[in-house]
Amino acid sequence: MTLTSPFSPFSALDDYIALPRVEGLALSPDGRRVVLTVATLSRDRTGYDRALWSVPADGSGTPARLTRSAKGESGVAFTGSGDILFVSGRPDADAEKDTEAAQLWMLPAAGGEARAVTRLAGGVSGIAATATASDTVVIAANLLVSATDLEADATARALRKDKKVAAILHESYPVRYWDQDLGPAEPHLFSLDLSALEDVLAASTPEAAGSDKKTDAPAPYPADLPRPRDLTPGPGRSGDTAGADLTPDGRTLITALRVQEQRSGRSILVSIDLGSGAQTVLFDEEHVDFEAPAVSRDGSSIAFVRAEDSTPEGPADREIWVADIDGGNPRRLAQGWDRWASSLIFDADDEALVVTADHDGRGPVFRVPLDGSAVRRVTTDEFSYTDVAVDAATGDLVALRSSWTAPSHPVRINRSGEVTVLATPATLPAAPGTITEVETSAEDGARVRAWLLLPEGASAEHPAPLLLWIHGGPLNSWNAWSWRWSPLLAVARGYAVLLPDPALSTGYGLDFIARGWDAWGARPYTDLLAITDAAEARADIDATKTAALGGSFGGYMANWVAGHTDRFRAIVSHASLWALDQFNGTTDSSHYWQSIFSPQGMIDNSPHHSVREIATPMLVIHGDHDYRVPIGESLRLWSELAEHHAEPDGSTRHKFLYFPDENHWVLKPQHAVVWYETVFAFLDQHVHGAAWKRPELLG
Repeated sequence: MTLTSPFSPFSALDDYIALPRVEGLALSPDGRRVVLTVATLSRDRTGYDRALWSVPADGSGTPARLTRSAKGESGVAFTGSGDILFVSGRPDADAEKDTEAAQLWMLPAAGGEARAVTRLAGGVSGIAATATASDTVVIAANLLVSATDLEADATARALRKDKKVAAILHESYPVRYWDQDLGPAEPHLFSLDLSALEDVLAASTPEAAGSDKKTDAPAPYPADLPRPRDLTPGPGRSGDTAGADLTPDGRTLITALRVQEQRSGRSILVSIDLGSGAQTVLFDEEHVDFEAPAVSRDGSSIAFVRAEDSTPEGPADREIWVADIDGGNPRRLAQGWDRWASSLIFDADDEALVVTADHDGRGPVFRVPLDGSAVRRVTTDEFSYTDVAVDAATGDLVALRSSWTAPSHPVRINRSGEVTVLATPATLPAAPGTITEVETSAEDGARVRAWLLLPEGASAEHPAPLLLWIHGGPLNSWNAWSWRWSPLLAVARGYAVLLPDPALSTGYGLDFIARGWDAWGARPYTDLLAITDAAEARADIDATKTAALGGSFGGYMANWVAGHTDRFRAIVSHASLWALDQFNGTTDSSHYWQSIFSPQGMIDNSPHHSVREIATPMLVIHGDHDYRVPIGESLRLWSELAEHHAEPDGSTRHKFLYFPDENHWVLKPQHAVVWYETVFAFLDQHVHGAAWKRPELLG
């Protein structure tokens, strides 16, 4: 099967943003088909429409489109009977009034039209868990603080809408998260028994649904739909979770619920009986998070991640544990395995866990035996894997995989690790240039490695200019495709791109992370310079034409680089941390960031102290809806660049690209085009000496 297209869209930004994108995967209970969530550019080219596609799970056949709506679909999952569930804001023909809120929809396995199975005033946020041997589903949805039930929530929402009130009263921290203002509604978990759906339909009558007579009482929840049961009715953000899973029979939910603690909190592992709503705490320790619970296929065991709080003294490990379903007989697995699980599920025979983890610039699949024997790596290619599902009948796996030369696409993995590419409606584009690895030894002897992408024709006779791209996180690795940061766009324009994993990067062990702990400006910085030296030593790299780029923590490092060396011709700083004392009190999770820095470390590692030493032209970029790294960071950076480096007439060689309606990421396709146009114009100006060309859409 040919997956790669001879057409390469990386030379034209309009072609790049039009590439279809696979964003999610679900495997049917019988293991015979995979449903993909695929995003395509909207007709007006200002957003992405999402639809569900079905492909055979054995590598045969062709994709078949399942859904088509203006509002799109997401969050796909299967019921135990094989019906497809998804979340969508599409119009509900059975509703008296379209609320425009996203609801839970079901597409029957036997065929027919999709239909809404919820009609919540505030909509459905997502599917939290489904059962494998029943038609029970747990959804996440928000209720207003004052609401005592679904009807009261609908009444209160209608009043706010009628009075055009947007104000939010907060009584706990935080008030926002990433790119969302929290409140006035709070998250809850609700259970639904979809097996009763047909019975509800048969019993539905005009009287049951409520008469047309107007009363002061809230309108009842529709009687023709199964009524969601609130599993987390407690006060506060009782539905905040770090993962959830249902037992196969759908009777018990194992979930990692968030417990509020002043400005912070911790995740505890809780068992919820769906029949009675009773909650039983399984694991709860101070300064420890319990996350990512998974239930075994026979319903007798649970697996989870246990993570102690990190402190300024060093990073804490993330441990894999298993226990009986009631919390008994807990034991740690893979104690000698120095990697962090990014996902885990039980294998088909319940004798091992199937785990993904960052590893040496890749993201393989591993098997972690429950008997305590050695961890075994399943996939050995250059890819990173996500959305892993187990075919219970064969023990094979299906997953999405990607690399820096191939966006996310579905595959099947047999027991021996052999990979078969599945059909996909999102044909993989041809990647320009080549990719290789480079590595060097840091000052302390640590191995530092990176991916290096080279443009066509790069050679000793025609060396390529080099772009140092610094990843965010900082607990992260350059090991998987990113639609937001695509080095292939730079490669298509003749640049070589270096993607290094310096100290603090994941996939190299806890000691490698600890090298940069409470010292972001020390070994992470010297590692970046050392790996850049190694790349520049190559004959096919032009060491006289280099620039540095980074976003989030990468933006922090770009700012640090700007204040500590003049070796680069240009620096791009996106969504960056500038003054740590300011950032740590205004970010959406201030307690965490303050807890991992010592007071002296916060002073010693703040880039703003070196503003006077900046000699390199900087392009500063920020979105106003960025709550993880608030806009104040770049506003202060821009002010201090002007204070110390602007000309008497106010002109400056630095630039500030501002997006009033974007967040930590630039997500709108038309804004992504502007972002890349501005970045490449700035790089061409300072790396190649070209005349500055203002992007047309910037006026």
